Amino acid sequence: MSTLSTDVLVIGGGATGVGVAWDAALRGLDVVLVDRHDLAQGTSGRFHGLLHSGGRYAVKDPQAARECVAENRILRRVAADCIEDTGGLFVTTPWDDPGYADRFAAGCAETGVRCEEVQPSQALRGEPRLNPRISRAFRVPDASIDVWKTVWAMSHGAQQRGARILPYHEVVTIDRSGDVVGGAVARDARSGDELRIEARVTVNATGAWAGRVAQMAGIEGVRVLPGRGIMIAMNHRLVNTVVNRCQMPTDGDIIVPIRTVSVIGTTDQHTDDPDDHTVPQEEVDRMLDEGERLVPGFRRARALRVWTGVRPLFEDAKADSTATRDVTRAHALLDHEQRDGVRGLLTITGGKLTTYRLMAQETVDAVCRQLGESRPCRTETEPLPGSESGEHYRLGERLARKEAELRGEQLICECELVPRSKLERAIAQTGSTDLDDIRRQLRLGMGPCQGGFCTYRATGILHERDGLRALEADASLLAFLQERWKGVWPVLYGDQLRQARLDEWIFQGVLGVERLPTAPETAGAGGASGAGGASGAGGASGLAPREAP
Repeated sequence: MSTLSTDVLVIGGGATGVGVAWDAALRGLDVVLVDRHDLAQGTSGRFHGLLHSGGRYAVKDPQAARECVAENRILRRVAADCIEDTGGLFVTTPWDDPGYADRFAAGCAETGVRCEEVQPSQALRGEPRLNPRISRAFRVPDASIDVWKTVWAMSHGAQQRGARILPYHEVVTIDRSGDVVGGAVARDARSGDELRIEARVTVNATGAWAGRVAQMAGIEGVRVLPGRGIMIAMNHRLVNTVVNRCQMPTDGDIIVPIRTVSVIGTTDQHTDDPDDHTVPQEEVDRMLDEGERLVPGFRRARALRVWTGVRPLFEDAKADSTATRDVTRAHALLDHEQRDGVRGLLTITGGKLTTYRLMAQETVDAVCRQLGESRPCRTETEPLPGSESGEHYRLGERLARKEAELRGEQLICECELVPRSKLERAIAQTGSTDLDDIRRQLRLGMGPCQGGFCTYRATGILHERDGLRALEADASLLAFLQERWKGVWPVLYGDQLRQARLDEWIFQGVLGVERLPTAPETAGAGGASGAGGASGAGGASGLAPREAP
């Protein structure tokens, strides 16, 4: 078994874990980060893209609101290229308690959320698709943030400073001797090899999985209530501003414009399994109904795909509630030497994507205290790679670049304007043959056709550049189609059903993916059904048109 030695071992490659690696590397600490999957493949990569102003929690969770206020301002500076400054609205619809608006305004004033009431007519001029019957409207500094761009920027910055980032390395054992944790053993999911990582301090940044990792170290009582929620991406931007219902947080009360789509979120149901990605049809129906209340005609728009995320909601182990809406969205940092008498292990969980930097700062402060070293934090002022100019992302940037050179290189993904050179760079940089990993970097296959036209092109380039055997390239293609299918089939109606039929004709009628040599090997996990084949989930070849859900 190979061995690495480091100052800090970070377990978990979401925004908080990679944020810890970035912060620690900036302070000159040696860092190793491991994750069982790719970076930001868990909770961080499964949310609606909102950079919180704090308004959502101004009444119900003032502590979380204050954290969001401060971090919103910092991230706009240090992660500017990852953020679109959409602005936000809180509006009172006919279904909302009209008295809540005054409580909302008072809560914003108390927690420091910048809030301005505007006339409903003014809000409707800016967002004409909004429900014309809104009675009150408030502007707040909400924005949208590209989490994958953020996480990869931190990862690259940390690696430039010597950090070792190891995706697809699952922790199988926590090394504990007596009352000291000295690192962990991780297994490479691709080769099966095991790696011992000796660390002066180990950070458990696994979010909803934090309790399980703590148990591996023999520590009980780290109670994380996984709150599962679904989100639906609509095919285009129905609004250009983040729009919230002015009421206590509930299901389907926010629409976020992120890149070229609008995302409505989210439900909140307790689950015992943080890997639970069930999409109940009744939740899909409810979300579409709630969208109709904010934007009349919402149901007639094309629903592009559905996905789930699981919130890591930390609660004291002595509590017995499982009502996840009532658990604070603030974060929790557990120093297990103080809490459990076990030195060398910290757990950071809870919180929001908006507060990842603050969570990382507090965690690395605690790391430094355990190491007995004074190293000041720099993430409040140090921009992420790519954000040095301080300019925010603007919708249309990629199209403007392409239009400036119409006779330039080949586009592989027309929906997301991914050129061949960018795809080839991503393949070389990641060293991955998994098209889903490349998707998270480039948004490949995330447009209206959901990979119908770009996937086979990308597979051919992957095969050509990496010298993969045909069986391996085929397996990558099928796995990618399977993942796309999971999010498409719950909203197969109208135009989306027609698109799925077209994709089926391409991949089955023309390319014959169900007859590829790898198809039997992958069918147990969905396999070729990802391309629209008949499956227990309702493959496109077995579907008849139905009414909108």
